[in-house]
Amino acid sequence: MATIRHGLQRDVFEPTEERLVGVLYVTKPGKKKKTSFLCATINKEKPVYATIHQVKKTDKDAYKKKNSWPLREMQVVDGRDENKDTAELDLTFDRVYKWVANSTPDKHAFIQVLWKLCCRYLPKQKPQFINIPTELIEENLNPTESGDVTTSALDTVDAVLDDDDGGDYRALSEKEQCDLERLMGQCDSAVSNAEAFADQLSRDLSVLDGANIHSMMASEAQVEALMGMIDSAHSEAEKIEKRLDSYDKILLHVKDSIEKMADKNTSIEQTNANNSKLLEELNKLITQLDFPRDYVKDLCEPDLNKANSLSQAIRAAELLQTVISAPIPQHLTQLQAVQDEKKRFDKLRVRFSQIVSRHLNNLFIHLGNDPGEALSLHAEQLTLPRHGSIHSELQPYTPLMHWVRNLDHRAYQLLNKTYASSISKLYERDIRLFYEEARQRISGGRRLRGGGGSSQDIPGMSSVAGKLTSQIKHGAQTLSTRTTTTTGALLGVDRDQWGSELDMQERQKFDEIFERVLSELQPVCLAEQEFCIAFFNLNQAGTEKNPSSLASTPGSNGSEESSGSTAASSVVGMSGTPGLSGHKQVNREVRSMMGALFTTLEQQLSSFINTYDRADSYCCLYIYVRLSEHVLTAEDTGSFLSTTFGSCLVQAKRNFDRFMNLQLQSIQECRVARKKCGIIPFITNFEEFAKTAESVFKKSERRADLDKWYVRLVMAMFEYIPKVAIDHQRTPSEVIKMENYHVLYQLMSQLKLPGMDSQKKEARLRYNEALGAYVTQYFGRPLEKLNLFFDGVTAKVASGVKESEVGYQLAYSKQELRKVIKEYPGKEVRRGLDLLYKKVEKHLSEEGNLLQVVWRAMQEEFIRQYKLIEDLIHRCYPGAMIALEFSIDDILNYFSDIAQSHY
Repeated sequence: MATIRHGLQRDVFEPTEERLVGVLYVTKPGKKKKTSFLCATINKEKPVYATIHQVKKTDKDAYKKKNSWPLREMQVVDGRDENKDTAELDLTFDRVYKWVANSTPDKHAFIQVLWKLCCRYLPKQKPQFINIPTELIEENLNPTESGDVTTSALDTVDAVLDDDDGGDYRALSEKEQCDLERLMGQCDSAVSNAEAFADQLSRDLSVLDGANIHSMMASEAQVEALMGMIDSAHSEAEKIEKRLDSYDKILLHVKDSIEKMADKNTSIEQTNANNSKLLEELNKLITQLDFPRDYVKDLCEPDLNKANSLSQAIRAAELLQTVISAPIPQHLTQLQAVQDEKKRFDKLRVRFSQIVSRHLNNLFIHLGNDPGEALSLHAEQLTLPRHGSIHSELQPYTPLMHWVRNLDHRAYQLLNKTYASSISKLYERDIRLFYEEARQRISGGRRLRGGGGSSQDIPGMSSVAGKLTSQIKHGAQTLSTRTTTTTGALLGVDRDQWGSELDMQERQKFDEIFERVLSELQPVCLAEQEFCIAFFNLNQAGTEKNPSSLASTPGSNGSEESSGSTAASSVVGMSGTPGLSGHKQVNREVRSMMGALFTTLEQQLSSFINTYDRADSYCCLYIYVRLSEHVLTAEDTGSFLSTTFGSCLVQAKRNFDRFMNLQLQSIQECRVARKKCGIIPFITNFEEFAKTAESVFKKSERRADLDKWYVRLVMAMFEYIPKVAIDHQRTPSEVIKMENYHVLYQLMSQLKLPGMDSQKKEARLRYNEALGAYVTQYFGRPLEKLNLFFDGVTAKVASGVKESEVGYQLAYSKQELRKVIKEYPGKEVRRGLDLLYKKVEKHLSEEGNLLQVVWRAMQEEFIRQYKLIEDLIHRCYPGAMIALEFSIDDILNYFSDIAQSHY
């Protein structure tokens, strides 16, 4: 430990001019490997203060300070148990630090070091020493009781502290140093002979002592005179003391008088302070309840039709609201004057509220009866009338409406209902005429003045009108009836059985009108909503976190419609989520107000959607995409219009899913009654269906929904093509699968549908499998006897017969081989291939356009069989000069001539 102590002093504390007083080897509880040293030090300069350091030894065997705490910040020294020897030690500074010492005597020695440092440098602010044996912290510690380690540590502490105090040594002053030098200069032997100098000093000191004694004896008379003077001075001091006692009594009486005067002065100051505070409170109360008499007339007899009188009434009403809502303490409201003023203010409030309510009520009714702007039936574009004039006329009364809301809630509710019931008549009429005009422009149509530049001027208007009018008149043909009939544009139905669906140009006409309808609704509804929020102060109660109107979605029939409704409701809920930056949130009160104003908006929009969804099944695609765009791009996400659009979007999503389910069902129920199956209807119809859907969903955010349905429809086709192939009795199943998979693969490649790569590969694979199966089944082995002969040869070779010895087998001799080859002359082979071509031509359809492909596959299969036979002849009959009567070139010519002859 001495070596460690020396190293710590040299490496750690010597550079900072500190002296190491005590050191303790410690570890953290439970972490025996992480050791450190607790060091107690004092600084070398004054003022002296003590510090506790935690020093750790680094990996390079160097000491480094980790923590340092001034001794004055130490609060508690806890030995953990005073009756039991334990090496644990807790020191409390800013928090409790727990350590385990190397041994109990070392811990006790370090505690004694801390105690001595606290006694010397913190005599009045000692920390608490708890759970420590009392003998360790006594002032007079018996060294024999503490052991050698403790005694050594304490001796070190005392030595360092005593060294710090400097001992009894005192340096010579300059005068003493000069006198000593002068004395040594008088003696020549002061330096050379110290003993002689000392003897000389002794003699001189004896002479001086004798002189002092004679001098003291000679001054005895003077001492007696001095003692007499001291006695007389003592007598005079007693007199002065008596006089001071009398003065003290007088001052004590004066002190009592002054204290009484101070008490009276304090009481007077307290009274003045209370009076000042009371005056301040009264002035504040009077200021709060001050309502000039001139304003009473403005409230009792206002002319709200005049601008000057209206502004004066507004100022008076605002002041009245201020005095009524003044924050008066509860104890002051018990004053009679305050109660009288409150009653007077309440009478003015009731009187003015009645006047304002009556005026605004009449104004609302008058504005509701005003026809305002009418819907222009001859305008170039479909337009919904605005009611900005009504808003402008009501704008000056906004402060009064806010005043009524704050001070007369019942009157506010009545005015709110009156406004909603009056203005809703205008919106109900305008919206009804607006949708009627939209229907007329779609089904009736008219040429625009100017002839061009407008989305309304589209050629073929009369055909659109005719078809749509015809469809709408037959209202019985609803979406539900199309589930049991085949009049709709379904994939699994032959196109000649489709109903009178619209073409692409006519559907684009509907799409433009529908977009115009949605675009016109937005500014009107948002303008009315902003006016209601500002005029009726509807945002006063704050905004809602989760609009309830967007959270629920009605159920649906079937899993697909349910999933679609869930997806649509999630889109609507997302658009109304309050976390989107920059989106104004609208509370429930605003939506209730807007619902009362636009009572028929959602009904009219739903009716409009259902009408054209029944007229043309593909209209549901346009409706779904347009509504999704308006819901997802809405700036005011919590508005009434966004909620209405969201509800209609749910309906549109259901119609879209129902339409797709009908397509899927038509695929599953498809039946082919023709003699030759050819291309199944849902394959031929898929091209037009995909082109129409792509034109609608090309840049839509709902593209993912269409892609999912693409996959489902194609997978259904994969599933039901084999079933149709099995059910059809007159066309080979391999031909049906081969042709339909081929056409489906070509359609997907031409349309370049995103996300269909795996389905396209699957169609290609199935087509190749069907082609191979058909070639294997109907081409077979035209050289059947030759193939059977060489099957036997292959079996012999497999059984162990050498290839060169096969010709010596009786059944497989060269003579037998020549007999079999003679049965297959070139003419016979060509005649067989001609019959095969006619059979293939009879099986395949013209729509599939696969005759040449199949014929080429059969050619390759024939050449493969030919090469296999020729190879076996060369290997098993070498040198026999045996060969077939026709060559590969002959085969190619046979296939080519047959194909050209039937072309």
